[in-house]
Amino acid sequence: MSGPVLVIESAEAVPRVAIQRLREFLLGASARFEEKRVGEYDLNIHAESLGITDAGDVDGRRPVLVSVMGPGIGDEVVFEAEHAAEGGQESLIGFTPTHAVDVIAFCNRPVDHLVAALLTTAVMDVIGGVVNAELREDQISIVAGLPGVVATMTHPWPAAYGSAEFLRAWAQQPGFRLLK
Repeated sequence: MSGPVLVIESAEAVPRVAIQRLREFLLGASARFEEKRVGEYDLNIHAESLGITDAGDVDGRRPVLVSVMGPGIGDEVVFEAEHAAEGGQESLIGFTPTHAVDVIAFCNRPVDHLVAALLTTAVMDVIGGVVNAELREDQISIVAGLPGVVATMTHPWPAAYGSAEFLRAWAQQPGFRLLK
């Protein structure tokens, strides 16, 4: 079963030193760490390492993939495919993304949504960028007033762009859930 996905948009290539800091953070926060290539990590992240103290009735180790992509780093075809339908991002976020980082949870329990959100904020603390979070229509009004929101859109699908502060604030909302 697949879980939620968040995308961190970047206006430039992620510097190698930032990728190394990201690797070190993920290595320390993970029960299992596999580096598929530089910038791509298959993990079992410790929910506790993100401040999640109640993982519910599931193991606190949650499977996640973190993948830096774009020209010169890898998954260029995936990056281009994901961004082909998202024209006009510059008018929303102030730049046209050249690179991105996908944070993909492999499970879909409430804890996995929280892990995906808080892991994304931790990644943003290391590399920067603007998170792109797809929304359900009923979530637009919830996220619109949160701190750190850069932009929201409804077409071609509901989404919000924002800072790590935005994502942390949203994750604290009652009934928080990312779009699967």
